[in-house]
Amino acid sequence: MTLSGTFGRESVAPAERERRIRAVFQAVAGRYDLMNDVMSMGIHRLWKRAMAKAANPKPGEFVVDLAGGTGDVARLLAGAGAAVMVCDPSPAMMAVGRRRCPPEVGFVEGSAEAMPFETGSVDLVTIAFGLRNATEPEAALREIIRVLKPGGRVLCLEFSRPWAPVRPFYDSWSYWAIPRLGAWVAGEPAAYEYLVESIRRFPDQRELANMMHDAGFANVGWRNYSAGIACLHRGVKP
Repeated sequence: MTLSGTFGRESVAPAERERRIRAVFQAVAGRYDLMNDVMSMGIHRLWKRAMAKAANPKPGEFVVDLAGGTGDVARLLAGAGAAVMVCDPSPAMMAVGRRRCPPEVGFVEGSAEAMPFETGSVDLVTIAFGLRNATEPEAALREIIRVLKPGGRVLCLEFSRPWAPVRPFYDSWSYWAIPRLGAWVAGEPAAYEYLVESIRRFPDQRELANMMHDAGFANVGWRNYSAGIACLHRGVKP
């Protein structure tokens, strides 16, 4: 199955692309975290812990974990006295998250481009491996800056462009191994072919930083993890 023809932004209308992406996550929700463990050999959990440490939510803050589905990041953010809310477009993913999260973590349905929060009401937005699944990432960044308070922060953890010596091995792993692991663990090889395709199409470190600048964020920067396979981007609403 060639997903550039079925999921690529150039050939599919945004509404249809959104419908197909939601179908992907509906199909894999129950085994999504397990599949991430298998695909990354557990390293994704270290990246998310590093993001949670950088987030360092304070008591009384309102934190939105956008595209937080199964709640693995929200669980790391909870317990510091901040109010943590998962916002995700997939009811199936959030159903998994509700079973796994402590009761103080809230869940609300919403897309990255249209969050159900008032303008200037959020102290911190985290999003882990979700921006690339937004129908329009640029619109999602503008929506994030809308809901943030002045001085509010965004932390975006995404797959990115690995360093050159690592790239051939990473490309081979993602192209050949991940869809086969998806078939074995989750029973959905096409879904994981889509996820690999979405990684390949996503902007690299500098391009995403430029997109954040264009959306209006200040103090934009990034930190690579695992030789650039993943990258944590940060920005502040002026």
